[in-house]
Amino acid sequence: MRLVTFNILNGRHPADDHVDVAAFAEAVRSLDADVLALQEVDRNQPRSERADLTAVAAEAMGAVDHRFVAALSGSPGATWVAATGEEQPDAAAYGIALLSRRPVSAWQIVRLPVLRTRVPMWFRGSRVPTMVRDEPRVGVAAQVQVDGEAGGGCLTVANTHLSFVPWWNGRQLRSLVSSLEASPRPLAVVGDLNMDGDRAGRISGLRGVTTQPTFPAHAPVEQLDHVLADGRMRVRSTEARELPLSDHRALVVDLEL
Repeated sequence: MRLVTFNILNGRHPADDHVDVAAFAEAVRSLDADVLALQEVDRNQPRSERADLTAVAAEAMGAVDHRFVAALSGSPGATWVAATGEEQPDAAAYGIALLSRRPVSAWQIVRLPVLRTRVPMWFRGSRVPTMVRDEPRVGVAAQVQVDGEAGGGCLTVANTHLSFVPWWNGRQLRSLVSSLEASPRPLAVVGDLNMDGDRAGRISGLRGVTTQPTFPAHAPVEQLDHVLADGRMRVRSTEARELPLSDHRALVVDLEL
């Protein structure tokens, strides 16, 4: 089974901020993923040609099940509000998506702890901190049929995009893993965790299956994107693949279950 996590930067190329939906579809197709976890996903946004990027990815990879979960509702430059899950299917939104070429027997959506105050962040070249507000964060988990048929073996895959605030994303990761305690094993927690692998492993109690830098895409120096797994999965190969979009590389993991 090929498992891929990819922060797509809403389909943009970072050099020119242009979104080419056809190029995005081709990038997804080239990954040949059985299970694909996407972060920074747009739906009905002007900046991404008002495309439903989850639906585009589903068609490109041949997914039989997929789920988009909005973290924010509205449009950038206008009004963002925290998504509630009650949005209309065609409403403008931004969030994460999980897609599978194998049947999914159950879905779980997790709203992660929200940081409600502004926090100081130091940016390169500045001597004083900037007060910033984090966005709401979510997780989505799928129980994927390993043998492709209901009633057979099952793998739980959870996708998320955690806060960039270091002391807060750890709390969010603990909350996500705790919410999955009753989910079938094996378990994989994947996504842009905004932390290094050692810290992610300590907090989650899971092991990182690969140590490969994924950010920035053109010359990666740190690994923000991870596949964390319990002990019942064996890894055949891994790759951090640069694609013609995003400021992250796609993390590609081939598993034996």
